[in-house]
Formats: sequence, structure tokens, C-alpha cells
Amino acid sequence: MNILIKLFSVVFILFFWSSCNNDIEFEINDNDLLFSKDTVYLDTVFTNIGSSTYNLKVYNNSNKNILIPEIKLSNGNDSFFRLNVDGIYNQNDDQGKRFENIELLANDSLYIFIETTINIDDINSDQNSFLYEDKIEFLNSNNTQNVNLISLVKDAIFIYPDRYLNDQQYIYETLEIDFDGDGISEETEIRGRYLNEEELEFTNEKPYVVYGYAAVGNGQELNIEKGSRIHFHNNSGLIVTSGGSIKANGEFSQNQGLENEIIFEGDRLEPFFENIPGQWGTIWLLDGSIENEFSFCTIKNASVGIYTTGGGNNIEYKLDLSNVQIYNSSNFGILSLSSSIDAENLVINKSGQASFAGTYGGKYRLNHCTISNFWNSGIRQFPSALFNNFYIDSENNEYVNDLFDVDISNSIIYGNQNIEFLIENLEETELDFKLFNTLIKFNDVNNYFENDPKYDFSNELYYQNLFNNLLPEFINPIQNDLRINQNSQVIGLGAPEFAAQTPFDILNMNRLENSDLGAYQHVIIED
Repeated sequence: MNILIKLFSVVFILFFWSSCNNDIEFEINDNDLLFSKDTVYLDTVFTNIGSSTYNLKVYNNSNKNILIPEIKLSNGNDSFFRLNVDGIYNQNDDQGKRFENIELLANDSLYIFIETTINIDDINSDQNSFLYEDKIEFLNSNNTQNVNLISLVKDAIFIYPDRYLNDQQYIYETLEIDFDGDGISEETEIRGRYLNEEELEFTNEKPYVVYGYAAVGNGQELNIEKGSRIHFHNNSGLIVTSGGSIKANGEFSQNQGLENEIIFEGDRLEPFFENIPGQWGTIWLLDGSIENEFSFCTIKNASVGIYTTGGGNNIEYKLDLSNVQIYNSSNFGILSLSSSIDAENLVINKSGQASFAGTYGGKYRLNHCTISNFWNSGIRQFPSALFNNFYIDSENNEYVNDLFDVDISNSIIYGNQNIEFLIENLEETELDFKLFNTLIKFNDVNNYFENDPKYDFSNELYYQNLFNNLLPEFINPIQNDLRINQNSQVIGLGAPEFAAQTPFDILNMNRLENSDLGAYQHVIIED
């Protein structure tokens, strides 16, 4: 009985409150409202791509309940902005442009949420970017108050697969790909299309936005001009197929705007997305692709920065990397499957698995590279640098590649785990690897590798002038600043013969007179 009485009491109170609330009287507002900001800046968006949602808080600091007669956009139905007022989006079929009789209790507040999608072709401008402005108007009995809205919209070149409507569902174009270089293409479920001849020259005139995978076909070469900006939508990327190649050759930039750098990243331009991993897929270099080059490039926020397969037996390296930075990959910075890579001044950091994984054999030369991993978005399984000569398929079948050639010189392999260098082989297989004048982080606190001859760092067959567990003193590895300061323990440890192969660091500083390890010469940071 007591439970029933209590339940009835609660229901009665709720009913009473609801009834009273419906009887609240509101007066037409005759006082000024207060706002959390006088201007709402919506970050840069590409034409026809929706923005994130931004908010404005509106305060009623009076002691009376007010009715705001009208809230509207100055440009009316022609505005590119959309509003949601206190949970209301579509009032009177105005589609987020105009709202009437909005109630606001005494000493209370409400939220207005703002979005935009802008078609630059609908703006009278011949420029590649345009500052679009509007106002939110708040009408009361005495006057009108305004809050400014500003967004920068950029024009872009869009690359996307065809689609058609079938039974009220879009069907997208998919790729046929020769995965193993045998001349036979296979149907896939990968959304995308092959670039046509007119699209094989990416210029710096406008940014590129890629939906799905843009593929480079057999006999084609994709050239990317210095200063180009390539943006990828979710689950998108580049594929270079058998017989194709990519040449992404930027140049050193004199200022922080990286005017000559080529940048690959996602298509969300808001600051929140600046360092979010896994926003797009990968740059995929298939078996049979040839003469791929990247210089003065930044690849960031992918699932896998570069994924390369095959080419380990080639006389020439399949992939040449020079002055390349790869950051915030949700899985691997570089994932190589029996491929061949020649890299100098390569910097990789913050990868969800390994920063550099050379698997199933292959051929790798790394000179003056900084391979680090300060991943802080979860637990990772692998060290910063991983090399092996085998592959185990889903049915637990083992495959061994006898070709395994790894040369690392004047480099840094480091991170926030105890073991940041791992080299593996199946029993009875030989490995050909050597580390020269290189710093690794290797704290075998549990003695897992105590009896493994591959980790006998005194064995000159594998190691010459190895530096274990010195402090590189990165300036800010969490923010991907892998420069070393004046307190670094790797200053002057580079061997001159390897420095001569890469005489300038990634910031164009001469390293011939006194070579530091890694991609950067040290800088002096004032206290």
C-alpha cells in the first residue's frame, strides 16, 4: 500500500508540474538578449560539403518569461546557413531559416545550432575561395539584435565514382583491379574509378577532394605538382595499379605555410579534425606498380599512410621517399608486403600499430630517418619499427620470403613503449639486415629476447655503432614535433659516410660538418 501511495504522489506531482508549466505566461520581449558570442565563425568548408555543427547560446537575464517574436536569417530562404533553435529545425516549413514565437523562461537560456553547405557556383565570385556572411536576427518589441555568421568556402576539384539510382538505392561504380600484376583484373567492391588522361596532372591551382578510390591504371603516371593539396573523404584514397606510377614531388618550403609541400589529408577542414587518425583509407601501391616517388610530402590522418605490395625482387626500388612526413595513421604509417623502399629524411609518428612495418621480406634502405611512435589513442600491439620475412594467412599457413635485405643508417627508432624495434624470422631462415650508427629503444625488461641472437647488439654482423636507449629529446612528439633540441644525446653521432648520402636534413639544414641522428639536425630551444 505504501508503494502505491508513493507512486501516486510522484504521478500527481509530475501532472501538477506539467499543468502549471502549460499555464506559464510569456511577454513579448522588450529587453536586449545576451549572446555567448557576437560572431560565429564556421571553419573553412569545401563547396557542397556540409560543415560541422556550431552553437550559439542566447540568454534571458531578466526576471520575466519572454517570447521572442522572430528569429531569422537575414538572407532568408536564400541563405546557405541552417539553424536549429532549441531543438526546433523546421518550423512552418522554413527549413531552418525563420522561427516565430520562441519561448524563453526568466534567467534561462537556449541553444541555437548552426550548419552550412555552400555551393561556390551560386556565389558571384571568380575566386577559388570566398568569405560568405550572413546574420541571425532577433526581433523584439523595440529593436532588432544581430549575431554575425561567417564561413570561408573553398572551391575544389572533385573526383568521385559514378552512381545511379536503383529501387531507391544508389549503386556506386566499383574498381576492377589487377592485384598481383598477372595481367588479369578482378572485380572488387571498392568504390572508385580510374583517372582519365586529363586528370593525371594534379596542380596546385585548387585543392582536390577524392570520394572513393582514384586509381592510376596500367601505363599511366600520376604527377602531383608542388604545393598541391589532396583531400580524401571517409574510406577513400589512391590506388596505383600494375604498370602505373605516382610522382608526388614537392619542394622545400621557406615558411610555415608549406607553400611547396604536397599534403595528403582528410576533407574535414575544421581544427577539431586536424590530428584525428583514420579519416581516410590509404595510398595503395599494388604489385607491379613502378617508380613511385614522394618528396617533400606530408601524409596525415589516414588508416594506413602508404601500403605497398610486391616489388621486393626489383633491381630498382619500387618506392622512393625523400623528406616525407607521415602522422596520425590509425593502423600503420607504412605497411610493406614484400616490397622495396628507399627512404631518406623520412619521419613517421603516432601510428595505431607500427609506424614502419616491412613484412614478408623485401628490400629496405633507411638513411637519416626518424621512425617513432608516440601513439596515445589506445593500446598498440607492435613496436615502432617491425621487420619480418614471413606471412601467415587466415588458415594459419606459413609462407617465407628468402629475400630480406634491411639497411638502416644514422637513424632513430623510438617511441613510448619499452620495445620499439623488432625483427622476426621463422626457424631455419636467414636474415640479411644491418643497423649502422642508429639509435633504437629496446628495454627487454622481461628478458624475452635474452637468448635470441638477432638481438645480440655486440654482433657486428648485424649491428655497427648501435646506440641503445639514448634520449633523443624530441621537442614535442605528442604534437608530431620530432625535432631534437640541444640536450639530445644523439647530436654528432652520425657517420659522415651516411650523412654524405643525405647532406641536408628535412628542414634543409646542412649536416655534413656535424651529423646528428635522425631526419633533423638539432635546434636550440631557449628556456
